[in-house]
Amino acid sequence: MVVPPPIRPPTVTKFLKPYVLKMHFTNKFVTAQVIHSPTATVASSASSQEKALRESLESHRDVAAAAKIGKILGERLLLKSIPAVAVHLKREQKYHGKVKAVIDNVVEAGVKLL
Repeated sequence: MVVPPPIRPPTVTKFLKPYVLKMHFTNKFVTAQVIHSPTATVASSASSQEKALRESLESHRDVAAAAKIGKILGERLLLKSIPAVAVHLKREQKYHGKVKAVIDNVVEAGVKLL
């Protein structure tokens, strides 16, 4: 069964950033995804759990893995013609380490930050 995305009133939608980058780090893996906020759908994602990446990464959770995930996500965004994203950091996340590696490599791939 497919659940339709929530419908937001136009007064709220005009203040939302269209694409938001969200990151999740566990003790084993790194995951990053870009969400289209007006429709609440995932536009693109990359994870160190993907079968193609598992063999090429030495460790699935360190800064090098986060940098690789950011680079791959940036390339996928450009293929889908998404030129810019906003970054959503959780309260405990600081612009340092893995977070910095993901964001910097997304920008290096050619995606702008809002």
